[in-house]
Amino acid sequence: MSEMKRILTVTALLVGMSGVAFGQASIVGRWKTIDDETGKPKSVVEIYEVEGKYFGKVLKLFRGEGEDPDPVCKECDPQDDRYQQRVIGMDIIRDLEQDGDEFEDGTILDPANGKVYDCKLWIEDGTLQVRGYIAFLYRTQTWKRHE
Repeated sequence: MSEMKRILTVTALLVGMSGVAFGQASIVGRWKTIDDETGKPKSVVEIYEVEGKYFGKVLKLFRGEGEDPDPVCKECDPQDDRYQQRVIGMDIIRDLEQDGDEFEDGTILDPANGKVYDCKLWIEDGTLQVRGYIAFLYRTQTWKRHE
């Protein structure tokens, strides 16, 4: 009986510790974006915090042969300050706020088509889940830590 109690206590401690580690995981840092349709890396985005809000800036693009290595956002809305700006160095994630283990109430820009979506991020199994959505329609990508 005491051996069973000891096993249960150790198990409870390990589960509790993993929950603490998960809760403390930070989205701040560099992430390799992975296209959810092709599975190929698209870019490196650095997520950073300013006065309690989180932003994501494009640091690098992985471009194929014949693709512009340093494109501008031609498809962005002309009213958007990112219109005709270089994608490298551009904030594509803006104004996320932390709510528990999630970061929400911000936006994400897809520079390929110029569309801006509501955005929510969270960490799951060491990867960053990035969800862009309009109403109940959404698309989620998995980004991986980049060294």
